[in-house]
Amino acid sequence: MDVVEEHDIQDKPTKKKTKKPKKQPKPPHENGNESMIEKTEPEHVDAPAELSFPPTFSVSEIKNKQRRHLMFMKLKQEKRKLKVALKKKKKKERDALGDKAPPKEVPKTIENQRVYDETTVNPEDEEVAFDEGTDEFSAYFNRLTNPKVLITTSDRPRGRTVRFCNQLATVIPDAHVYYRRGLALKKVIPQCIARGFTYLMVINEDRKVPNGMVLCHLPDGPTAHFKVSSVRLRKEMKRRGKDPTEHSPEVILNNFTTRLGHSMGRLFAALFPHDPQFVGRQVATFHNQRDFIFFRFHRYIFKNEKRVGIQELGPRFTLKLRSLQKGTFDSKFGEYEWVLKRHENDVCRRRFNL
Repeated sequence: MDVVEEHDIQDKPTKKKTKKPKKQPKPPHENGNESMIEKTEPEHVDAPAELSFPPTFSVSEIKNKQRRHLMFMKLKQEKRKLKVALKKKKKKERDALGDKAPPKEVPKTIENQRVYDETTVNPEDEEVAFDEGTDEFSAYFNRLTNPKVLITTSDRPRGRTVRFCNQLATVIPDAHVYYRRGLALKKVIPQCIARGFTYLMVINEDRKVPNGMVLCHLPDGPTAHFKVSSVRLRKEMKRRGKDPTEHSPEVILNNFTTRLGHSMGRLFAALFPHDPQFVGRQVATFHNQRDFIFFRFHRYIFKNEKRVGIQELGPRFTLKLRSLQKGTFDSKFGEYEWVLKRHENDVCRRRFNL
């Protein structure tokens, strides 16, 4: 029995040894490495094949969220690589051609693809010049009046709105801030006219934040209603300069091209005195872009004979015109020249009013 068991024990390891060589007919020899390379190459080739979908297929048809996100990121990387390669190729061609290279393509934006407006003003138009010579602002531009602004708020203003009004008074020369005391605007306007004010500016608020502005030109109007957003006071701004001085600033008006835009530009220009004091080096900018009017207040600094730097003083805010009314403020019987209609520009995003 013992002998049999020894034979059995000896036979078992021999069977295992015979099986191992059968499982190892493909040792990693020199030729074997080539076969491994040949097998691994198709795997790399198949990876972009997964990304190449038929033209009718979209990544959104993949139901698995993780798989869909992975495929989308791979497609995005491929597109980015192709874009970079094309850009480098164009740059090499441009460097090779030198001065004979074609001009660079202008990028397409909503601004340069703007739909032409029939009311776009031509500077040489005699009709526009006549209208501007006889409108409500003609007395200011003929230097017959000097601007004097009254700034007030809605009833029971909060601290942020009061600080915003006080900072506006430092930007606009000869501006005075008064507490409203619950008076209606129809009662405030005659008092302003009697005291020689040329503007009434009312800052409205909602939830302790300034959200609206009524700008009324006196004594004959017009009255503009704006939505106010993105208000940042001086303490909330980084790298701001010192508080502005009492010098009259220069005024810059950008991109007010239509008849309505010209009216808005003249409305803002009449807030400031005729002759700026260049000693103060202060500039007030009203920049119109896609019917949003961005206000900035800067001081420019001469670093040397060729270089000039600017320093923002604050405050900054953004205006959106809601309506333009003829005459002074009258919410019930006033005649409106222009009113912003909701969803008016949803049909075409390239159509602007200012």
